[in-house]
Amino acid sequence: MQQLIYFIRKFKYFLLFILLESIAFIFIIQHHSFHKSKFINSANSITGGIYNTASSVNDFFYLKSENHRLIEENTLLRNLLNKSELDLNKDTFILNDSAKYGQKYEYSYAKIINNNYTNRNNTLTLNKGTNQGITTDLGVINSKGIIGVTKSTSNNYTTVLSILNKYSKINVRLKNSNHYGTLVWNGIDYNILQLIDIPRQAQIKIGDTIITGGKSAIFPEGIKIGAVKSFKFENNQYKNIDILLFNDMSSIGYVQIVKNLERVEQQNLESNILNE
Repeated sequence: MQQLIYFIRKFKYFLLFILLESIAFIFIIQHHSFHKSKFINSANSITGGIYNTASSVNDFFYLKSENHRLIEENTLLRNLLNKSELDLNKDTFILNDSAKYGQKYEYSYAKIINNNYTNRNNTLTLNKGTNQGITTDLGVINSKGIIGVTKSTSNNYTTVLSILNKYSKINVRLKNSNHYGTLVWNGIDYNILQLIDIPRQAQIKIGDTIITGGKSAIFPEGIKIGAVKSFKFENNQYKNIDILLFNDMSSIGYVQIVKNLERVEQQNLESNILNE
């Protein structure tokens, strides 16, 4: 209190000057319409800027819930599309009844709560497990491509064998042809995988899109994975085919889990053939 009194005594003339200037400014604003309108416009600009900044900050904090809502909608749409079949009739898409075609794949969503991408054998952890219907050997994807395959589960968590793992081998094909190969990772760059087992008859060009082949019982056919970055053709065979992923494996959040409803039937049939 004494310091406040001392401050007022020391700067009393300056404070009196500020007070009189403020009173004069108020009188000018109140009695001159031009100055009043300019002041109001300036105040509105400042207030609007503050509100805009506050709104941007508020939107940022709501991104999490918005992303969650979007992944739910995308999962629902995938399931709805999978219950039907689209026929191309000239320029018109015809949606056929699901009762005739049935549903082969079922989609659910989860969030990645742990993501490894710098090791030689990387895994991820999802926040859903057996209590949510997740089992092993299910495909994990997002809107930009494949992530991996579910490896082990507990009640509420699941580990995923990432495509950035030496044990990961994904059946793929060139989008512009029916030539199949296997997608593997050499452990060097998490953005680049390698395509092997491509026949020499395939016509490969830089920029060609690589998609899932559909030969496995895990991933549906046609999911985009990446594009050919570089390759060599020596001694009448392809070597060092690098695939640049569409996904940024260092920055993935929500994913979709793909369950092949006909997988057991397919595997049993294939097993019986091998045992004959």
